[in-house]
Amino acid sequence: MDAILIYLVIINVVTFLAFGLDKLKAKADAWRIPEKTLLGLAVIGGSVGGILGMRTFRHKTRHKQFSVGLPVILVVQIVLVVLLLRG
Repeated sequence: MDAILIYLVIINVVTFLAFGLDKLKAKADAWRIPEKTLLGLAVIGGSVGGILGMRTFRHKTRHKQFSVGLPVILVVQIVLVVLLLRG
């Protein structure tokens, strides 16, 4: 259980930072992190970091796949965890 918690902290920090970095790159008109990478990070456990990054950096908030998709991913992840813990 400790390893899972450590993984979730790390993947959420990485996802949060990825949203911040992509926002900086967008402002600088530089190479961007692909949207599928940002969504992929959310899918593999970084949904909370993605939501916090989206709100903190005001990034991708107008894109439905992020403004709706990230909360949906989070809900699905919560449901899966509840089902797994029930056994």
